[in-house]
Amino acid sequence: MITLRPSQERGYADHGWLKSFHSFSFAGYYDPAHMAWGNLRVINEDRVAPGKGFGSHGHRDMEIVSYVMHGALAHKDSMGNVKSIPPGDVQRMSAGTGVQHSEFNFAPNETTHFLQIWIEPDVLGVTPSYEQTSFDASAKQGRLCLVASPDGAQGSVSLNADARMYAGLFEAGQTASLDLAAGRKAYVHLVRGALTVNGLTLRTGDAALLADEARVVLADAQDAEVLVFDLRA
Repeated sequence: MITLRPSQERGYADHGWLKSFHSFSFAGYYDPAHMAWGNLRVINEDRVAPGKGFGSHGHRDMEIVSYVMHGALAHKDSMGNVKSIPPGDVQRMSAGTGVQHSEFNFAPNETTHFLQIWIEPDVLGVTPSYEQTSFDASAKQGRLCLVASPDGAQGSVSLNADARMYAGLFEAGQTASLDLAAGRKAYVHLVRGALTVNGLTLRTGDAALLADEARVVLADAQDAEVLVFDLRA
């Protein structure tokens, strides 16, 4: 079974300095039909205005992944990490027993455009931790590059969750596939461009939810950037 999640049907919040699309119920957006997909709980597509950001706030018991498409995201947390996250980097913060952090766009004339992703952990109460890794465009061109996984395989950031996240860049004529074990779910989020997922057409901001499928097949790409999640059902 494969279901289209059109971009325009996502939740939307405009806070002036922050414009955010919500793929799943979040904050003031509630849709009982879109609470989560497997252990994927949040995908927020955020645009942060120049000189603005999220003040210090807390999280617990969640695996939080940031994926920046444009600009840079400044991160500071109660573990002592002070980092800049540019496009190409994948950041993972395990909130565990509790962590405070802030995120900011210090650029005076450039909007920061990024995805914030929450994945439910397998075990609660872990010690908070942080990891950040850069993935060259060449590693993602024409293929699905593993960027987050439970065991840190292939240089990916490690998750305290039974989930794998892949990133890919696809031009016309390039295809890729990902086999799914029985009982798994998959979620495909199209960051930009167009492509088909098992024959279903996606355009910028669209997503595909897959259940009881043996494989994810990406084809018919047009300047596409895509994230694919292999998830616990």
